[in-house]
Amino acid sequence: MSSAIDFEQLVDAVGDAIIISDAAGDITLWNPAAARMFGYTQEEALGKTLDLIIPERLRGRHWDGYHKTMATGQTRYGHDLLRVPAVDKAGRALSIAFTVALLHSPQGEITGIVAVIRDETARFQEERALKKRITELEMQAQQS
Repeated sequence: MSSAIDFEQLVDAVGDAIIISDAAGDITLWNPAAARMFGYTQEEALGKTLDLIIPERLRGRHWDGYHKTMATGQTRYGHDLLRVPAVDKAGRALSIAFTVALLHSPQGEITGIVAVIRDETARFQEERALKKRITELEMQAQQS
């Protein structure tokens, strides 16, 4: 016997940020994990565009791809894990990893995109520090 899943409870409980934006790119869902990750309350985020978290230098490319996806119903990313820079309310740079999925109306029209996002800033910084250390050690080894 299966019971119905309370999707609102699920979205609120998960540790990853879940953000849904409509066909125009306006935020329609912003879960508590998104609020913790990016520093914007649900009230501050809902109805705003994804520019809240997209670094200014990347916005043009983001919106070109977003509008193309809405027009064609195709995304290049499917189930791939994407790693990109983001920014929080305080202007702090983040490294995020996320997956996206298209949302459809009962008639099959695209109504928006859901993104499930994880903050990988600490892991990214550790990886960068390790790569730098490896390079330093290789240089020392070559000089010996």
